Amino acid sequence: MCTGKCSKCIGRLLLPLGLCAIIANILLFFPNGEVTDADKITDFVWYFHGILGAGLIVYLPAFLMLGAGGDGCCANRCGMLLSMLLSAMGFFGAVYCMIMSSLGLEQGPLCDTGDGDYVYPFRNQTLEESYLFNQTTWDICKKPKDVVLWNVTLFSILLVIGALEAVLCLIQVLNGLCGCLCGTCKRQRQTDVA
Repeated sequence: MCTGKCSKCIGRLLLPLGLCAIIANILLFFPNGEVTDADKITDFVWYFHGILGAGLIVYLPAFLMLGAGGDGCCANRCGMLLSMLLSAMGFFGAVYCMIMSSLGLEQGPLCDTGDGDYVYPFRNQTLEESYLFNQTTWDICKKPKDVVLWNVTLFSILLVIGALEAVLCLIQVLNGLCGCLCGTCKRQRQTDVA
């Protein structure tokens, strides 16, 4: 496969992943689909790791890659160098999303445990007593209803999306390096002039 065609294929995969990451991050602002006060939303949602990290930052290399192939931006060595650099930036955005999602999962949601105060009931748990492996503890959160399931699902989705994007961007970095060093597979047409 040509380096330009490979770039275009990766770009097509990154676009829907970025859109899903943005949607998942926006949904985290509405625990269980309810509108709530800003001070009652889990801290790690405010780092915009799905919107910025796995969304907008990954869109930059994705749009460049979509122009690849043929006479597009990745049909020359300079274009592949730019693609490689932007893909490295996309890789770091995806890794940022993975780290923040992992921390959000580890900390657990901000919720009302029944006394009217919003706290993090699962913070500072060891791996053995983690709420992630013991669903019976999820009932400690009374408001918003099913907030634990909401957060676990969306942070897990963002973690997987970030991992997929990181792998795709890393593949594009290697593809861009190959295109820079070896050249692209753009073929020159030979015409016979009589």
